[in-house]
Amino acid sequence: MSLRLKLYALGNRLTLKPLFARVKDPARDGARIDRLAAMAGGYPPLSLHLRRPLGGRPGHWIAGPGTRADRVILYLHGGAYFAGSGITHGPMLARLSGYAGAPVFAQDYRLLQDAPFPAAHDDALAAWDDLIARGWSPDRIVLGGDSAGGGLMLALLATLCGRGTPPAGAFALSPWTDLSLSGDSIGKNARADAVLPAHRMKEAAAAYLDGASADDPRASPLFADFPNPPPVLLQVGSPEILVDDTYRMANRLRDAGGDVLVETWDGAPHGWHMGAAWVPEARAALRRVGAFVQTSFDSANR
Repeated sequence: MSLRLKLYALGNRLTLKPLFARVKDPARDGARIDRLAAMAGGYPPLSLHLRRPLGGRPGHWIAGPGTRADRVILYLHGGAYFAGSGITHGPMLARLSGYAGAPVFAQDYRLLQDAPFPAAHDDALAAWDDLIARGWSPDRIVLGGDSAGGGLMLALLATLCGRGTPPAGAFALSPWTDLSLSGDSIGKNARADAVLPAHRMKEAAAAYLDGASADDPRASPLFADFPNPPPVLLQVGSPEILVDDTYRMANRLRDAGGDVLVETWDGAPHGWHMGAAWVPEARAALRRVGAFVQTSFDSANR
């Protein structure tokens, strides 16, 4: 565990975790969190960021050097469903794009303050359908997401598997997969988690669900069915309250016959990938994701 990772975790504990703990107005406080997240680092050289709509929603085409236009990563950002965007995640995704050799489309799906559940899931599905309509076949798309966006991505994956049109692969970074909060690590890692306040998670889930059941598979993919799933990579930090969400999700996918790789990064805080501009473990994790994406595309297009 590098000194920079330790400092990054400490910085999050002193700034981001208190912000999440004090949320009262999702729109106002989400904007504050977005401003802080945008300070995590700048874009790498020779990267491109264009704002373009897809699936009826604003979004961001992000590309690092050496990418191929015949394949794409559809990415759903984190932010507890009330914060985050393609802007906050842009620098991280530019690095990932370069490592994966594929452009990224990051959709600005509707947040909980904009529209009730299941609007975010519907937006993500519309983005997928639009990519297909524009000429990308399922075997040339990889799904990705982090935190709440990782859970949203896995819910989308379940929908696509149910349709019989799975992508080439999928990856999730510290996904929130169980809005019923039944994982033991929610309590066990409450103090160790440098970002997420465990005591506010129930309230956050209720705000997103807007009266829907926590076991709705569009909200909690841990309870979804995944017929014939593609290869999946899951990464999580050892101190996170979402460790059990990750491990149980892996078991769910394996029970469905999926090839699942789980990586636990010692000491890494929730969202450590966002610090890729200066945290070596963040860059290393993204390189691992990039290699997985390339392998998924190659295997699906043999």
